[in-house]
Amino acid sequence: GIKTFGSTFKNPDPDDPRAEGRTAGQLLADAGCAGLSVGGARFSPKHANFVENTGDATTADVIALMADGRRRVLERFGVALEPEVQVLGEAEWPGGLGP
Repeated sequence: GIKTFGSTFKNPDPDDPRAEGRTAGQLLADAGCAGLSVGGARFSPKHANFVENTGDATTADVIALMADGRRRVLERFGVALEPEVQVLGEAEWPGGLGP
């Protein structure tokens, strides 16, 4: 019953030693992103690679949340997660952390 748009980031290359064999969801969870929210958007507490709409998420909320998750994984593990979702139209990615 929770609204999500499915898998948010692609899994890193399995040969990338920085990822240590972890999926995007595992990296996000290990970086403290499970349950993290911005406005009405949050990374699922059950599967951190799913963004949930808690009722009133805007595109800006989702993009800010994705950028924050990507930044946290990059800072902690040196892995730059690549978005699996496509953003249509103009979008401002905070901190230059867009795709």
